[in-house]
Amino acid sequence: MHNKPRYQKRYSREERLTAIVWLCHPCHKHIHRLYSERELADRFASLEALMSDDDIRAFVDWLATKPDGFKPKSPVRKRR
Repeated sequence: MHNKPRYQKRYSREERLTAIVWLCHPCHKHIHRLYSERELADRFASLEALMSDDDIRAFVDWLATKPDGFKPKSPVRKRR
């Protein structure tokens, strides 16, 4: 979404390139299961915004109780 005019107007080039939230792979996958790229760009532009979401917070709290290297199973997708 960084190259879209909507976000170029809203954020400086430096902000678009340096405002990065480092996430573990399970958290990254979970966030993308919940929200589209556009929703993330519009509503969740910071770690604080991500952590204020109840679904994301619940997942992070649950994952924190697991041992290092734990990989949650993804929901099985049915083939059509």
